[in-house]
Amino acid sequence: MDIITSRFRLFGLAAGGAATMLLTQVAPAQETSPVAEERNRALVQNSFEAWRNGTGSPYDLLAEDAEWTITGNSAASKTYPGREAFMSEVIRPFNARMRTRLVPQMRKLYAEGDTVIALFDARGTARDGKTYANTYAWFLEMRDGRIVRANAFFDSVAFNDFWTRVKPEAPRP
Repeated sequence: MDIITSRFRLFGLAAGGAATMLLTQVAPAQETSPVAEERNRALVQNSFEAWRNGTGSPYDLLAEDAEWTITGNSAASKTYPGREAFMSEVIRPFNARMRTRLVPQMRKLYAEGDTVIALFDARGTARDGKTYANTYAWFLEMRDGRIVRANAFFDSVAFNDFWTRVKPEAPRP
């Protein structure tokens, strides 16, 4: 593909019966090799297997300056500016509300370019004895084997019910 073809797309527009051609510039996509794409997919898959087995989690892949955005209208919806902000404001308080840990079940895992998309279900038992179950879609942007940006989608109603109903266990000294 020549440079003109890779940087421009030609769109045909019909206006009043006459064909008009419009040339628009398209930003070049970041080049990612199939090897890097597969490596990113495998890293995320392995992190989910570790989470399922209780030996790690995808959060182990977070870069220190990673941005994690929870999209929607949940009590936790916002962009967290770094790994520690996300872990201290969401993950640790979430885990402190659980009697048994959240266990993921992967439905689909996709990789394209530097992005890995995980569609999964997760469930565990809250401290009040009720099951917490939700379905998640995470869009993870990878760089050098680390998650540098994430956008998470899930059922806000189920999350908000859990988050407000169950008080976190007090931290141990």
